Amino acid sequence: MKQLISTCVLAVLLCCSSNPALAAEATLQQVIATLEQGYASLQDLQASFSQTTALAGFPKPQKGHGELALRRPPQGTAQFRFDYIVPKQSIISNGKQVWFYQPENKQVLVSSLEGMMKGGNSIGMAYLTGLGNVSKDFNAVFAKPNRDKQGNYLLDLTPRKPTPILSRLRLTIHEEAVNALLADGQTKEAFPVVASTVVDGSGTETRISYSRIRTNSGLSAAKFSFKVPQGVEIIKP
Repeated sequence: MKQLISTCVLAVLLCCSSNPALAAEATLQQVIATLEQGYASLQDLQASFSQTTALAGFPKPQKGHGELALRRPPQGTAQFRFDYIVPKQSIISNGKQVWFYQPENKQVLVSSLEGMMKGGNSIGMAYLTGLGNVSKDFNAVFAKPNRDKQGNYLLDLTPRKPTPILSRLRLTIHEEAVNALLADGQTKEAFPVVASTVVDGSGTETRISYSRIRTNSGLSAAKFSFKVPQGVEIIKP
């Protein structure tokens, strides 16, 4: 479950034409600033996501999709919720406890967030909840090429302290958010991340693409609590 949570989620951020050949080219520091400025203003997030996991040694990737929500309360630890439509499951945390609910199996695995964060999971969790600091946690370079076909910027990030669940991270940063920074000195997107790819120590790659992004809408803490349905088995580590 730790790997699933850490890769689900971390993963999270207009001056000219959207054509990369015509738009001003940003420096690495400007793209990082776009990401960090966005996260600094992020209070909450809702989005649809599509996930593809390529397991090392397995030819067929695993796919899933669903809805996610993140909340950064004024005080305390960030909260998150991933409701998968495929496969049918939910991962929910109120900032203290984590529930991993599998309705088809009628089981919910319950653990403390503190316990899950031990063993090097904190960096992966930081990016899921929008609390990461690129400059502090990672060595960053542009990918090659440094843009995707839509003109979005590609960052390759190597954690300063690699862990089994996070050895490399690639973030796709929205071109228009970077262009806003170039034009006005600040980004206008609290979550300028189009996609994230986490590579773990075994070579497994998990890519998450985000769409229908809504930020700072005032999500309630009640959304991040879970009441175990009647008849569901509770499993604790």
